[in-house]
Formats: sequence, C-alpha cells, structure tokens
Amino acid sequence: MRIQKLPASYMRFVLPLVISIIMSCIVSGVSTLRSVGLGPEMLHLWPGNWLVSWMIAFPVLLLVMPVARRIAGLFVAS
Repeated sequence: MRIQKLPASYMRFVLPLVISIIMSCIVSGVSTLRSVGLGPEMLHLWPGNWLVSWMIAFPVLLLVMPVARRIAGLFVAS
C-alpha cells in the first residue's frame, strides 16, 4: 500500500507543524521537569503544559519561518 503525500505547496505548513510539535514537547518537558522534578506529578502536568506550548509555538512558527529563512539565507549560499 502506498501512502498518498500532500503536494509540495503544503510544506510551508507541515514543516512548522512538525517543528512546533517536537520543540514544544521537549521544551515543556524540560520546563516541567525543572519545576516539579521527576515523578508522577511531572507526568501528569507535562501533557497540558505541552498543549499550551504547542498552541503558542505553531502560529509563531508560521509567522517567523519566512523571516528565519531570509536571515539564514544571509549566511548560507544557495
């Protein structure tokens, strides 16, 4: 069975989606761990903290990605 892929034009939405999921998960996990320590409370709080972080991170990335690409283009040959 072959998986149907999205058209290339969707990359501008899919890339920030994937980056925001991964980064907000890691950052909220580290932040929650530092706040409450390793234990059951951390595992209880982390998903909610991650969701709030992701809800902020995804729209921010949609806005910031074009600017970040332009800045990176100043340092990287195309």
